[in-house]
Amino acid sequence: MKFFLNQVLASAFVTVVLAMMTASLYAQTVDWRQRGPEPAKIEGAGMSAAPSDAIVLFGGNNLDAWVTAVSEEPASWRIENGVTTVTPGSRTIKTKQVFGDIQLHLEWRPTAIIEGSGQSRGNSGIFLQSIYEVQILDSWENPTYVNGQAGSIYLQHPPLVNAAKPPGNWQSYDIICKAPVFGSNDVLRSPAYVTVIHNGVVVQNNVELQGATYTPMPEVGARCVPSAQEREQDCSGKMPLTLQDHGQVVSFRNIWVREL
Repeated sequence: MKFFLNQVLASAFVTVVLAMMTASLYAQTVDWRQRGPEPAKIEGAGMSAAPSDAIVLFGGNNLDAWVTAVSEEPASWRIENGVTTVTPGSRTIKTKQVFGDIQLHLEWRPTAIIEGSGQSRGNSGIFLQSIYEVQILDSWENPTYVNGQAGSIYLQHPPLVNAAKPPGNWQSYDIICKAPVFGSNDVLRSPAYVTVIHNGVVVQNNVELQGATYTPMPEVGARCVPSAQEREQDCSGKMPLTLQDHGQVVSFRNIWVREL
């Protein structure tokens, strides 16, 4: 019996030693350090200024990067002191350039003059891919339906918190958008995902977009169905950005985007 136990212990010892030797050899042969292409070096900036690789969509001087959404005419929003303002009748505008996956920064300010309530107070919106609306609204002490307040994915996802400032103050959105991916025959392979940071606070955490604001997204594996709205989905995965004229006075500045 004693001889048998000694044999078992010896065998176990040999097994442990072999395992340690194998692990040591594996650690010496497997190198987890990546040696692929070096990440491009860019010059970062503050919360407002655009990084060196950004595409500036509005820097304070002109709206050359934008056109009126429906007519393709030059954008006619008022520009004063580095700020562009949408007023009733200015009409919705969209970028000339189309985008897929992006990092987007914009700053917005609802008018300090309070004349309405709910959806009639500082209402506008930034439409990703021209069809997914991140709501812009004066949500300071202004109750409305939760998936329609500032920071919401309109009619889909309420914000995690209300990070709104009082009316008349500048606010910021920093948005990461993963565009939808369509395969052959316009079949949806992956829906869009969005993260929204409102005034430095995460209010949407990589949420899945369930379709255009007014049109449900097809199921994964189904064919893309173009929207009947003026913000038409062309199923390419690259679309303009749209800023909305909702009949309210809202100002914008420092709009830039980075393609990812």
